[in-house]
Amino acid sequence: MRKVEFIDIPTEQTTAITDAILAVMALAAAIYIYQLGQQQPWKANLWAWIFGLLALAALLGVIAHGFKMADATRTIVWYPLFLSLGLLVALFIVGVVYDIWSLAVARRLLPLMLVIGVGFFGVTLLWPDSFLVFTLYQAIAMLFALGGYLWLAAGGRLDGAWLMVAGILVTIIAGGVQAINTFSFTFIWQFDHNGAYHLIQMVGVVLLVAGLRVGLASGGG
Repeated sequence: MRKVEFIDIPTEQTTAITDAILAVMALAAAIYIYQLGQQQPWKANLWAWIFGLLALAALLGVIAHGFKMADATRTIVWYPLFLSLGLLVALFIVGVVYDIWSLAVARRLLPLMLVIGVGFFGVTLLWPDSFLVFTLYQAIAMLFALGGYLWLAAGGRLDGAWLMVAGILVTIIAGGVQAINTFSFTFIWQFDHNGAYHLIQMVGVVLLVAGLRVGLASGGG
């Protein structure tokens, strides 16, 4: 049996550690949002799934970045990670549609978005640079979400919408940083573009949870 070994590359170590922290935060967010869902259980359950998928993707990231393994094994780990990310983004769009239009529209859209999420996973199996595909996929979804929540916030149509705008803006910034492969910095430890993405996305998670808490508590949306 091959011995399990931790990675010895400093930037991969910080990427794995920040992935672990993000996984814990996302799981806590999923549980918290689920518990707030008395008035809008469908919406709360949807966002609990979104944060749950983020937690799963981050946990898989810990494995992919934190341990030494053969390239073929690492590729296998990335498959469920990309599936989680594809479904996460798809459900995020459904959550935006719920707030912009209604539960009925979101329900009708859900099956289509699940198909699109799985379809994105299928593309990553064939595309040589899968993370570039995810970056574009996420960017389109986040720009749609940003426009939707800006419209809701500006018109006072949804309590907590400005917090959602802030969370999405932070998520977009995080995605932009992650797309810059040469990005790195040192603050006590060494971080590359992936570790920086995780740090920024943690702030995004906090803002999104705050916005959802206000919206769910008000019963609006």
